[in-house]
Amino acid sequence: MGNSNNKPPEPAPDLSELAHKAAQQMVASNPDLTRYSPMIAATFVSIDNLSQSSTFGRISSEIMASALAQQGMQVREVKMRDSMFIEESVGELILSRQVQRLSSQHNARSILMGTYAQGQDYLYVSARVVRSGDAMVLGSADFRIKLDNNMRSLLEGQGGW
Repeated sequence: MGNSNNKPPEPAPDLSELAHKAAQQMVASNPDLTRYSPMIAATFVSIDNLSQSSTFGRISSEIMASALAQQGMQVREVKMRDSMFIEESVGELILSRQVQRLSSQHNARSILMGTYAQGQDYLYVSARVVRSGDAMVLGSADFRIKLDNNMRSLLEGQGGW
């Protein structure tokens, strides 16, 4: 009864793979995206509370910024500068009233922003690159990742699971 076609299922893509695919999708849908360099990255926030993030939100924006850099986007590292207040438990949250000031201070033409929502079985992520001058979305991508114990532990800081 052995069937040689019964291969083990492919492992689900991890956060890094999904972020890199999302970055490729953003650049493919708008080849001019890299013209809006340099870019700064904001911590991804919970869709249910835009002033709240988690370890997941912080690492997601880091991985996504890295993926966009690999696609040719110039990414300015803001954690090296004193001009942006970074709250340890939240990260680099960028509220709309701060966008103009921060992008000016960092000479950024665009900002990576994102939100995430926790479902029962999946974590949904929406990422976008926004032009700092007028808040126009230049590129966007969405993905979902299986909500396993690893993902739940990254969300614990926001009261997840």
